[in-house]
Amino acid sequence: INPVSAKPRNTIPDSLQVLHFEVNGIPFSMQRVEGGVFVMGGTREQHREPISTDLPRHTVALNAYYIGHTEVTQALWQVVMNEEPLTLEGYNPNHPITNISWYDCQTFIHRLDSITNMPFRLPTEAEWEFACRGGLSTKGLRFSGSDKIDDVAWFDYNSNGQVHPIKEKQPNELGLYDMSGNLFEWCYDWYGPYPS
Repeated sequence: INPVSAKPRNTIPDSLQVLHFEVNGIPFSMQRVEGGVFVMGGTREQHREPISTDLPRHTVALNAYYIGHTEVTQALWQVVMNEEPLTLEGYNPNHPITNISWYDCQTFIHRLDSITNMPFRLPTEAEWEFACRGGLSTKGLRFSGSDKIDDVAWFDYNSNGQVHPIKEKQPNELGLYDMSGNLFEWCYDWYGPYPS
């Protein structure tokens, strides 16, 4: 990996709610999530009985941050990485990228940083969960954007075992798509049981 350029990074005014980017003709947007305090882990709206890995519930405080409106698409991955992605289902520009490691994500982010001169990173698990729940705009819904899973997610019973293009289901309260279903998503920090 090449050393980071010495040129100063662009900064983002706090008033911007949505950041729009374009890399070689491929657009993507990032949504500002206002900071706040929430209870992380299995809560009643997600499960009748929380899964053991979602316990113990605990309070988390977050500063404001930005998160992508969608999963990274194969088209964006291709222009940033300068190679066609290797996917099981074949190349489809509007499908989210699949079959990549956490380390592949770090390489992608480093290259995206260089192209845009902006600091990107994966969200932490807490940031992802807060955004998934709708942040401060939450309505306490069972899934990300609805109490009806078919409204917002591709999953075992409606996906035909296939990955689907982005934005085919309705977004959540923050305008984020596919936060429930379609694919698992990488986070910046590691996965493991919460300490007691």
